[in-house]
Amino acid sequence: MFANISARYDLLNHLLSASLDKQWRRKVARQVQSTVNSDGFVLDVACGTGDLAFTLFEETGAQVIGTDFCRPMLEVARRKGAKQNVRVPFIEGDALQLPFANDSFDAVTIAFGLRNLSSFESGLQELLRVVKPGGNVLVLECSKPKLPGFRQLYEFYFHRVLPILGGMVSGSKSAYAYLPDSVRRFPDQKGLASMMRAVGFDNVEFSNLTGGVAAIHRGTKPR
Repeated sequence: MFANISARYDLLNHLLSASLDKQWRRKVARQVQSTVNSDGFVLDVACGTGDLAFTLFEETGAQVIGTDFCRPMLEVARRKGAKQNVRVPFIEGDALQLPFANDSFDAVTIAFGLRNLSSFESGLQELLRVVKPGGNVLVLECSKPKLPGFRQLYEFYFHRVLPILGGMVSGSKSAYAYLPDSVRRFPDQKGLASMMRAVGFDNVEFSNLTGGVAAIHRGTKPR
């Protein structure tokens, strides 16, 4: 599915979110920048076409590595990196079996990828495994608006308009019918925070973005 939409993935992300996704990724990168030095190592899991990895590199100056299981997405990311002259390596890998040793990274991020895994808990455990003790894992994900009125308007757009528009532009109706369904099955803000605590994260907190359309969750690996 992701291979089929890789060529227009960036265009649709920006179009369907009114480019808010760029702001959301920058917020993640700035949170990472506040805790990681320029000589640190940051892993972006389910990196797709590399947008968050490039933003992390720009904001932190650290060594950033991107990993994803979808080779056509990584090929787009590598072309973008070469065009921008940005040295971010991209490695093909499964988020549920990351090809990295325990305690390898100063911070780990995942943006709009956790809800695509077959097990959210197992994915969180892998992120926890590869981050260093005291390091942070940040999860940027679609979430559930709480404000009445705005919530209904958002749900109408997300479940009725977005699948049609996304299908028309991408040529894949199934991919953009899958998107709202995957968000519907994903835990809300408090549910994801509880799940992170249950798998072993400390100091778990979240911040809503754009009224709860998306949220950033952050947790720390115990020392």
